[in-house]
Parts: sequence; C-alpha cells; structure tokens
Amino acid sequence: MPLHTVEPEIATGEAAALFTTTHRALGVIPNLARVMANSPPVLKAYLGVLTTLNAEGTLPADVRERIALLVAQENGSDYCLSAHAFRGTRVAGLSPAEAARARRGEADDPWAAAVLDLAAVVVRDRGTVTDEQWAATRRAGLSDGQIVEVIAHVALNVFTNYLAAAARVDIDWPLVRHTD
Repeated sequence: MPLHTVEPEIATGEAAALFTTTHRALGVIPNLARVMANSPPVLKAYLGVLTTLNAEGTLPADVRERIALLVAQENGSDYCLSAHAFRGTRVAGLSPAEAARARRGEADDPWAAAVLDLAAVVVRDRGTVTDEQWAATRRAGLSDGQIVEVIAHVALNVFTNYLAAAARVDIDWPLVRHTD
C-alpha cells in the first residue's frame, strides 16, 4: 500500500483521541480512517464535517447514504462503495434494491430522486449546474440549505473516494465492486 495505516492499538496523542471519536461516530475504525490518521488534522477535519452534517444537517441518513453510493459508483471507488453499501443497508435502512438503484442515481421517492439528480450533476459536471437543472431542483422542493448540504456530501465523498483510490486502501467491508 502506498500509504501506511496508523494502528489504533499503538496510536498516541491526537491520533489516539481521533480514533476514539471515529469509533463513536462510525462504530468501527475503518482502514480509510487509519490512513487519514497519517495527518491528524485531516482525520479531525473529516470527522468534524461528517459528524456535523449528520447531527445538524437536514438530509436523512438514507439520503446521505444514497449520495455516497452514487458518488462512489461514479468515481469507481470500490472501497467507498463497499462501505456505503454496508452502512446504507445495515444502518440507514435501505433495501439492497434501493442501494443498487442509488448507485445509478435512481430512487422511488421523488424528493430523494431530485437529490440524487443534483448530486449526479455536481459530481459528473464538477459543480456546473444548468438553469434547467436548478429549476428541476427547485420544483422538487429542495431548500437552499439542503442544496448546500447535497454539494457538501458530494465533496466529502469525492475526498474519501480519491484518498481510498490513491492510497489503495484495503477494503474492510463486504466487497461491492463498481463493475457489478
């Protein structure tokens, strides 16, 4: 692996404290967090954004996981696809069929479908949203705050997708491949 993992059992100082926070937030200390711990400020920033968006944001857990699945699929991130397929179905309550549909940017619920449409545009077109796409987002009833949250979740997931790919992080979740 191009980057080593910081092992929780031997971590000290800020990294050790951040692993405790990671375990509290996620229930585990995934390999990706172990790679992030090479730079405690990065792990701290990631956990801060993640926990704040999850605790104070307005997007429900199932929608956040759908965004993560879509972004991981678009970026070909098997690590993040595996993690979010697990979290989406085991923690956020998505059925396996809903998780598979989210990877394609689809949802039965019209509001969730509009969120995924926006997330797909943001990730595919690197943030460029046309007037027609803005109109569709508004018709679906997304508030300005929710739109900003969707974009934040896309950005956070792009970061984890890219880090997992660059570091060649070993997948520590039940394997889901973007080619499946």
